[in-house]
Amino acid sequence: MAFKSKDLSVLAYANGFTLWHYTTVDTAATVDTAGYFNDAADMLRVGDMLFANVDTDGTPAGGIFYVNANASGTVDVADMTQIGGTDTD
Repeated sequence: MAFKSKDLSVLAYANGFTLWHYTTVDTAATVDTAGYFNDAADMLRVGDMLFANVDTDGTPAGGIFYVNANASGTVDVADMTQIGGTDTD
């Protein structure tokens, strides 16, 4: 798939920092590929964080992506830090 702007929304904004939410059927590995968020380059800033729900039509996972680069229209986020873990009960 590809980035869909309709699935990116602002949760909070303060002091030049934005906390986002993003949901997608794409896997975390796809989302953290450099260039995935290029269509949002004018909105995302280095240091922003995205709470994300990924692989929503497969094996859903949730986590946080950190925008670590945005230069010349190319956005890169760090690998997703997963929230939650194995549920044994």
